[in-house]
Amino acid sequence: MDSCQALRNFKPAKPFFAGLDSDGCVFDTMEIKHKECFAPMLVKHFHLQAASKYARAAWEFVNLYSKSRGCNRFQALSLTFNLLRARPEVLARGVAVPDGAHLAEWLARESRPSNDTLTAEVKAGNKALASILDWSHAVNASIEDIVHGVPPFPLVRECLEKLTAQADAIVISQTPAAALRREWAEHKIDPFIQLIAGQEMGTKTEHLKFAAAGKYPRENILMIGDAPGDLKAARSNGVLFYPVVPHHEEQSWQYLLEEGLPRFFAGKFAGEFEHRLAAEFEASLPADPPWTTRPV
Repeated sequence: MDSCQALRNFKPAKPFFAGLDSDGCVFDTMEIKHKECFAPMLVKHFHLQAASKYARAAWEFVNLYSKSRGCNRFQALSLTFNLLRARPEVLARGVAVPDGAHLAEWLARESRPSNDTLTAEVKAGNKALASILDWSHAVNASIEDIVHGVPPFPLVRECLEKLTAQADAIVISQTPAAALRREWAEHKIDPFIQLIAGQEMGTKTEHLKFAAAGKYPRENILMIGDAPGDLKAARSNGVLFYPVVPHHEEQSWQYLLEEGLPRFFAGKFAGEFEHRLAAEFEASLPADPPWTTRPV
């Protein structure tokens, strides 16, 4: 069965549509998930104890503090391995960083990297990726164990109430769907959305394409996100984008409530307003890690 079928079957009930990212956008969960769950499992499962501070720094840069923020976990793992193999301090300690070749090869041909597709790959005989699957399962278990009681950012609920008065809304994320369902239900905001699309349903670009493109006027479709991948998904589909800027999340939600949503519903979002927000967002995240750009 096509994993995107639920998106393809999605039917408009209201004149507007919004896709919302979850981690780091609706919920302040990016820091706790990556620092307390992903990074520790990275060190443990890939035997990086002797370079733990560099492994943590690389993982946090890739996932929190750079233009790759919010990317798929397996793509993030590949990027992290690349950064670690290039870092002199790691090489000087004789740490054996995984070469990542099998992971990179799988990512090059797998359009929907997820636990499900990786499980199928390992069962088909690609045992070189078994350790990565083990790591991913361990991350999920750690998140389920640790990440609780983290509410939505202030004013998210008010924005959802205002938004969904006129717009259909779905979650668009690269987080596994089970975690998304658990978090939205825990804080009782799941009634605001019609569908949860996690990594199992493909990329964010595909989520927007299948759920909304061609079903609503493009100027009536809004992607709300905190990562460059959210902006890319919007631009790839020719729809509008509103950024929740990292480290300025509260101000971003207040501005959406007071200025963004009124403009969206009035047809005054596109143009100079959107371009200014996108430019400020893109400038907020660097491309290169600080350890490669500091003066000697």
